[in-house]
Amino acid sequence: MGKELRFRQDGTFKIVQFTDVHMADGSEKDFRTMEGMTRILDMEKPDLVVFTGDMTYGEENEKLLRMALKPVNEAGIPWAAVFGNHDAELGSGKEALLKVMQESSLCLTEAGEPEVSGVGNYCLMVKGYESDKPSWIMYFLDSGDYNKNKAVEGYDYIKRDQIEWYMRKSREFSSRYGKLPALSFFHIPLQEYKVVWDYKTCYGMKNEEVCCSQQNSGMFSAMLEMGDVKGVFVGHDHINDYWGELFGIKLVYGRATGHNTYGADGFTHGARVIILKENSEDFDTWIRLEDGNKIVNPVEHRPEKRS
Repeated sequence: MGKELRFRQDGTFKIVQFTDVHMADGSEKDFRTMEGMTRILDMEKPDLVVFTGDMTYGEENEKLLRMALKPVNEAGIPWAAVFGNHDAELGSGKEALLKVMQESSLCLTEAGEPEVSGVGNYCLMVKGYESDKPSWIMYFLDSGDYNKNKAVEGYDYIKRDQIEWYMRKSREFSSRYGKLPALSFFHIPLQEYKVVWDYKTCYGMKNEEVCCSQQNSGMFSAMLEMGDVKGVFVGHDHINDYWGELFGIKLVYGRATGHNTYGADGFTHGARVIILKENSEDFDTWIRLEDGNKIVNPVEHRPEKRS
């Protein structure tokens, strides 16, 4: 593993989440995306950057991936990534793209256990400022691309063996360190993102349908059972950025970063910022836009009362 992750002296650890960077063809739109990423990194100066999938969508995806990673590598910030449904849809496969990522000494992305579905199921820990004991755990999962079951089709889902891997790792951490709070990062939202919008108070914008898998494999139920994950962070839906809390777990969308894909008028590209707190199970989050603005108090959405 690469650079060790630790809390700052003030007891905080800052993550910037870039999602759906969508480097596509090396055009002016791609360079606008890179410039926006650089501005956000200059403003936020995070301890870690997380890419939640769809970094690329083009035939020359190895070259495009290097472009997507360039702002973070030049800033000298450690980073981790998960794959989205488009990254390996054209061009090279995930194994080759992982090798491109690991060209950088700042890369913390791991292949994960070869017998588990997907590429890039792994954990990172954030240690205390003066302690080698971790204070937070982060789980990264490959949420796949498209469902191979012809009776279902649509977007993919987190597989049973991935869920079993997560639960096993959670038990291992708990046995060794006691119960630790955790975050989870992957690309395609869970069906529970629909539920939290329909039934709970949410904060932020929903400008398109939740493009989740039509198949619910039980990842959310597993996180409830293990009791460690406090926040889930996804991308995939470019013009949704809301978050809401369902049964003690915050379900959070990132803010789409890339210009070379669909968007919406008035929905400025940007990133989500996450602040972890040492010796606390809580975290703060806001959106930093590429134009410098910061969204701390997003629009509140209350579900319709149901009889």
